[in-house]
This record gives sequence, C-alpha cells and structure tokens, in this order.
Amino acid sequence: MAAIISSRRLLSNLTRGTFVTTNLSSFSSQTRSPTHFTPIRYLKTIASSNIAATTRIRNDDVDRIAKISSTIRIIPDFPKPGIMFHDITTLLLDHAAFKDTIDLFVERYKDMNISVVAGVEARGFIFGPPIALAIGAKFVPLRKPNRLPGEVISEEYSLEYGTDIMEMHLGAVQAGDQALVVDDLIATGGTLCAAMKLLERVGAHVVECACVVELVELKGRDRLGEKPLFVLTSST
Repeated sequence: MAAIISSRRLLSNLTRGTFVTTNLSSFSSQTRSPTHFTPIRYLKTIASSNIAATTRIRNDDVDRIAKISSTIRIIPDFPKPGIMFHDITTLLLDHAAFKDTIDLFVERYKDMNISVVAGVEARGFIFGPPIALAIGAKFVPLRKPNRLPGEVISEEYSLEYGTDIMEMHLGAVQAGDQALVVDDLIATGGTLCAAMKLLERVGAHVVECACVVELVELKGRDRLGEKPLFVLTSST
C-alpha cells in the first residue's frame, strides 16, 4: 500500500464530512499497464429522505476495501478502442473479496428500509440479488430491450461509448417503494440516471445508487444531481 492514513486522520476527515482515500497497490496483468484504485468512504446525509447515511470507518473496512480493489483488473481497448474496461469477474473469483463486497453493501443498507433493489443489466444482477436477500427487499432487473416478456416501460440513455435503452416490467415496482439502484460501475452516469428515471416514473423513491467502482474522471457523479452515490473504490 503506497500510503496509510492514520486512524486519527481518518476520524478527523470523517467529522468534517470529507472523502477518505488511501492509495492501493495496482492489480497487474500481462495485458495492461498497472492501474491504481483508491477506496472511497465518506460521511453523507441524505437530505431528501432524512436518513443519516453515516459511514463508520473501521480498520477491517479499510482492509476489506483494499482487498476488493486489488482483485479488479483493467482490460484496455474493450469493448472499443480507447475504453479501459474495469473487469469485476476477477473479483468474483476471490471468495473473500466477493463476500466482503456484498457484506459492505449490506452493512450500509440493512437499516435504511429499502423495499426494492433494482439491478442494472448485466453486472447489477451479480451484486443486487444477494444484497436484496440480506436486507429483506425484492429484486427487480433493469434490462436491455426485448429481454423482458411482459409489458415494460423504456428509457434511452447515453454511454461513454454509445447509446442504449433500459426496460423494466410494469408492476414490478410500486408507488412509494424505497429503491436502491445497484450496478458494478459508474462511468458517465447515464445508466444510473436512466435507472432512476424508470423507478421514479412509477412513483418509487430512489434512496441511493450503489456501485463497486467509480471512474472519477468521467464525472458521472455530477449527472446524478442531488441523488446520493455510494462506491467502494475509484480509479485514479
């Protein structure tokens, strides 16, 4: 680990509501240059729902996030030239890192009265269902066009390398549902914005969006407006 933040500094930063970051060693492979990940933990209040979203930093939290970060690899020029693809399949190969990922999300959301976890296709389907099961919420898949058999509502959105359409079954989410949107990564923020629009169109309240990885340089967080975003790691 390139730098270690003392526990005193961690507590000081948290009381000021600032980001707490630690530089991690890169996860290297023969197909790419080393890329560093930084765990992000923050203190934030969700004004729209009066939930005090206070993240408590413990030594084992830092250790778990460091482990998660170290298992994510970067594949250059995939799926198109110029795209640095963040591959979480290597995280899934590590039982401890995968479990820690789910546990960190569950620890955050277990007391937020979430009634529906909406997972974005496709990797939101990996992390969303175990979170939903653990916190006692239903899981709703948000899918690409023509994948759902019933009546759907659709939302077009932009990606960092094109456009796409997201669909959700009508009736899967009810007015008044407290929703959590889950995906593996936030880049430009277009996918999460489309997911929130689908949920809000049927009267649900989106409490927060949750991702494993944030690509900070693409400023997707800015597109979410006032909606809170919780991530475990960010690329630098």
